[in-house]
Amino acid sequence: MPAPLTATLGSCLWGAATGTSALLSLLIEHWETPALVRWVGILYAAGGVIAFPLAWTIAASVAGDRPKQTAFAAMFVSLGSMTMGVTALLYVLQYRSYYAEWHADAFTLTWVVQFAVTTLVALYQFAVLGIRLYFPVGFVALAAASFWFARRSR
Repeated sequence: MPAPLTATLGSCLWGAATGTSALLSLLIEHWETPALVRWVGILYAAGGVIAFPLAWTIAASVAGDRPKQTAFAAMFVSLGSMTMGVTALLYVLQYRSYYAEWHADAFTLTWVVQFAVTTLVALYQFAVLGIRLYFPVGFVALAAASFWFARRSR
């Protein structure tokens, strides 16, 4: 795990970067209502905040005492993957809570099928529509965070 100050500072900065990336992408596209744009920005920021310390831990264990290029690559892959994964999970939870109203009673066979299909549809929708909100701001921030990790890990 990163040091508490690093985890706190990194999580706040990374959450701000991912939330800002989503907000800018949606505002440029004149997407929906301002309330929904804010909600999506908060979702992406929360994904970034949660993902950062997890990604740092994974990258540190993968990079070990290897060269800075390896540390950069480890953080780039782990932070990018964890951010998308955690944000997708948060999206799935929100998506599922919205559609739960129309699902069958819990833990029945019908409910299990509905739960699985709803989860898969949410993941597909996030992959198709959600990942693009990380570009271009999130990609630049990902490179900057990876560079920071590579410099600090030495």
